[in-house]
Amino acid sequence: MMQRTAFLLCVTALFSSSLAQQTAAEEEEVEDETPVELFTTPTSKLAAATSDFGYNLFRQMAGSDPKASVLLSPISVSAALTQLSMGASPDSERQLYRVLRYHNLWDPQLHNTLRDLLASLRTPDRGFSSAARVCMERRLRVRLDYLNAVEKQYGVRPKVLLGSVRDVKDINDWVKQQTGSKVDRFLTSPFPRGAGLVPLSAGYFKGRWVTRFTQSGNLEDFNVEGASPVKVAMMKEDRYPIKMGADPDLGCTIAQVQMDGDVSMIFFLPDEVTTNTSLIEEALTAEFVQDLVMTLHPVRVDVTLPMLKLSYSADLLTSLSNMGLSDWLTQTNLQKISNQAIKVSTVRHKVAMETAPEGSQYPSFQPSTSSQALAISFRVNRPFIFLVRDEKSGTLLLIGKVLNPRNL
Repeated sequence: MMQRTAFLLCVTALFSSSLAQQTAAEEEEVEDETPVELFTTPTSKLAAATSDFGYNLFRQMAGSDPKASVLLSPISVSAALTQLSMGASPDSERQLYRVLRYHNLWDPQLHNTLRDLLASLRTPDRGFSSAARVCMERRLRVRLDYLNAVEKQYGVRPKVLLGSVRDVKDINDWVKQQTGSKVDRFLTSPFPRGAGLVPLSAGYFKGRWVTRFTQSGNLEDFNVEGASPVKVAMMKEDRYPIKMGADPDLGCTIAQVQMDGDVSMIFFLPDEVTTNTSLIEEALTAEFVQDLVMTLHPVRVDVTLPMLKLSYSADLLTSLSNMGLSDWLTQTNLQKISNQAIKVSTVRHKVAMETAPEGSQYPSFQPSTSSQALAISFRVNRPFIFLVRDEKSGTLLLIGKVLNPRNL
């Protein structure tokens, strides 16, 4: 992994020959290094696990329809399924933990670690909010111990459904409250009779760049595979500070743009206009991304990004089944929730996000160095994959595949 991402240090024609020689020397040194454990604390290990779960879920969603856009908040989905796991038998819990990538953590305080991690991610400076809850039919005669345990641990009580339109209002109002009114109309109709148990999750993100974009709002072409370009509002800045690299094996350029709250947005921009991003999708793991951010080079380039306002909702049940939960779904064995057999009928998820030109500081114009004298640009004007990542913990907050910003 370290050898592979070291290759990302090279961006064609961007750096001087002396820097290229230095990079080659660094690559030789990497070959002799003992592998370094990237995740050493309970929090970073849990963040890596939730991220790997998110990358796996994203691959399933993107692979099921390669010509469709996808937007997910993995940490929000993990939180809902972890609440559900508190009602499982030991064997049922092990099956859930394997899909959630918890099975190698060996953390006896896992629920406390997750609770504290979620609290640290929801601070106002990060621009991230989330909601996670388990809902279940009243006929199941839910055990009071389970309701109390989840509420004590995560500060939210599982909801017993009334089986009426009142459920829609109650859930929608709760999701709006948890996301600062940014995720609206989470449900559009009541759950059908026999819904059983339903995990719900939602996420919202609108971060603030460290360095603002002073040019914004102009409509420019966003290229779409097999169709005419669409007009999208863009934000631009000359000699904007980013970290950058290229991976010829994946056929893409990679850029990391810093945001307030120690959050960053990482763009994977294919070299061609294409909906086929499977190579990038398959490469994504917590280890790969952690290694990647340590090898990208700080540069100042002309940057053009779309001004995004995205909303996406999905039933994740089929994707989770394909990830290894198919047997579990036929026999959930949630004995700590109810004595009755429980069916999970749907796993509802909704995400919204926005990007705007605002930032904490104005660009500072610095003289070009010899290694950055060439006019290099990074223009996100075609389909791309992006990550929103908390850099302190390594948590994947959002992941998306955007084929046409106007259709999300």
